[in-house]
Amino acid sequence: MMSPFLKYGLASASLALSLGVVSCTPDAGDPGVEYAPEMYESIPYEPLRQISFNTVNPFGINERDPAIGTIPRGKLAYFDHIPKDSVRIAERVLQNPYPYTKANIEEGQVLFTRYCQHCHGEGGKGDGPVGQKFKGVPNYATGAYKTMNDGHIYHVIEWGRNRMMPHGSQVNPEERWKIAMYVHVLQLNNDPADLPKLVKVNAPVPVTSATEGNASVMTDGLNQKAEGQAGTNKESATPGQGNTKGRNGRM
Repeated sequence: MMSPFLKYGLASASLALSLGVVSCTPDAGDPGVEYAPEMYESIPYEPLRQISFNTVNPFGINERDPAIGTIPRGKLAYFDHIPKDSVRIAERVLQNPYPYTKANIEEGQVLFTRYCQHCHGEGGKGDGPVGQKFKGVPNYATGAYKTMNDGHIYHVIEWGRNRMMPHGSQVNPEERWKIAMYVHVLQLNNDPADLPKLVKVNAPVPVTSATEGNASVMTDGLNQKAEGQAGTNKESATPGQGNTKGRNGRM
């Protein structure tokens, strides 16, 4: 007669072997039979993870679209409330709130290299590796592109234009303005390594003492004369500092 210990031991071993065979699966992504799956998969709805069709929400997903017209907390500055196709409005309304300092322009150069150079090229001539392949990337130093102002550049970075995709989700507002500063360097057809002092007529904030180099006065798109500003800068220039030259026209 088989002892109880041996009898129940064989039964337990058979059950364990059966469960092991059933739980095995050739699919590496399928865990097979799980013990207490609620330990792994949440019973309450999680917005970014689900394993089954949600019968309550649209499209069967747990995550729901935000209410129309709402903006995520902390993201108000990401949106300027100017429609994507209204770049002319952006030219007139948007103003760069940051001073044209050497540090800001250098940061703009770093950001341009990171996000823009692959299409627009190191010198902004539209000859980056992507621009060479797909064509149609403009040269900042020619035609109407040479007169784009800060608001225009900021808006195009945010929303994109023509074949350029929007970068608003990749580049925050402060970074967009600094990229716009560096684009002005390329509009002047300067060597990217030579960061000039940019004095902006009607700027919302004054140029700080951190700015270095020769001055290149640029207007804000209103075609206002810069001679008065240039004369003021010339009188206040310190020995060894270059004179300020006026540049008319739209940015």
